[in-house]
Amino acid sequence: MSATLRTIDYAILQQCMHCGMCLPTCPTYDATKRERNSPRGRISLMRAVADGDLEISREFADEMSYCLGCLACQTACPAGVDYAELFETARSDIERAGVNTGSARKFWRAITLRFLFKRPRALRAAARALRLYQHSGLEELVRRSGAIGLLPASLRRIEPQAPRVAAVFSNGLIAALEQPASAAKYRVALLTGCVQDLVYPDVNRDTADVLLANGCVVETPPLQPCCGSLHAHNGDTDSARELARRTIDLLSPEGYDAIISNAGGCGSHLRRYGTLLADDPVYAEKARAWDSKVRDVHEWLGEIGCRAPKVGPFDSSVTVTYHESCHLAHGQRIVRQPRALLEMLPGLSVVELKESTWCCGSAGIYALSQPEQAERLLQRKVAHVLDTGATIVATGNPGCQMQLAKGLRDSGRAVRVVHPISLVAAAYRREAGAAA
Repeated sequence: MSATLRTIDYAILQQCMHCGMCLPTCPTYDATKRERNSPRGRISLMRAVADGDLEISREFADEMSYCLGCLACQTACPAGVDYAELFETARSDIERAGVNTGSARKFWRAITLRFLFKRPRALRAAARALRLYQHSGLEELVRRSGAIGLLPASLRRIEPQAPRVAAVFSNGLIAALEQPASAAKYRVALLTGCVQDLVYPDVNRDTADVLLANGCVVETPPLQPCCGSLHAHNGDTDSARELARRTIDLLSPEGYDAIISNAGGCGSHLRRYGTLLADDPVYAEKARAWDSKVRDVHEWLGEIGCRAPKVGPFDSSVTVTYHESCHLAHGQRIVRQPRALLEMLPGLSVVELKESTWCCGSAGIYALSQPEQAERLLQRKVAHVLDTGATIVATGNPGCQMQLAKGLRDSGRAVRVVHPISLVAAAYRREAGAAA
């Protein structure tokens, strides 16, 4: 049985001292200056539910939906409040209470959370269909004909934001087992993700190449389940647990020195399997072992000592700035390591980004559920990126990558968005080419 706000360890709720240090870090409080739109205010609402003074209602659900879940408040909190656990528990309570009505919402949750993101083969098949729509001329025809106008308003808003699906997915780029050219020092498993697999499989290939260049044997199962992050963040705790078990069964942690994630949002959730499965008599111990092996790729390379390439990723000097994925910076507390990798590369001038840890508005499905607020956050982020004069912005999360690419494309400025690991991989390839 999933924990609820009324059964969760009450000490977590009591940790909040109401000091207010979270307020200036919260994008929604910054936008409205309303207490209820702050972490402190939301925790007060959650505590009222726990105390039986407040029922789960549509108004409570709307407030939890307005929260980005960016976890900036966790970084700022001097008391160490586990806002992530409270937030996910609240959203689970909301789904259990059934206060979010509407047949369209139920339909799309059933199709996405309960079907596609629990069946990797079906998800890839749907992605192939989307790619066919995008590249066959049908997309252009539908847009020119005005047929988009016949769709419900929510779908009209979503259609232009559909990610461009890659021609080949990760299993077509990475073998199940790859050996380094030099002596093997470590054995790692590579998690390919869902969005990363379908939209940015080249980032997974780059990750494998960088790991290989640093003495890692890389195992990459060709068909991997969703990690469950999307489900946990959207209140489907039972599915999140099911997917956690399937992932652990696929990649038993004792077989690896590290289990590598290259997506900030996924990595933050992957480190919480121990909490998610704490009451599971079969998986609790396995989940704790799993948590001890999960590493973000930047973190792992920092631990083992990433080899510095002799040449940079480009023929000439390039200015780069770095946007921090919320769940990489706040959920995993990985801040220094991505910058260290960028600064290691010859020919890169790394310029600090103002408000680098401020959310870009992607936040899972936030750009779909709260489009106005997401757009305001995106425009704020794009303005700061353009102020740097950089021609490349690096970020370690596919949701951020898509969101920033959209904003920069709409700005009309030629700024590329890339994963830091892709820049390291490009430098290694140029180095190998020069030596050949």
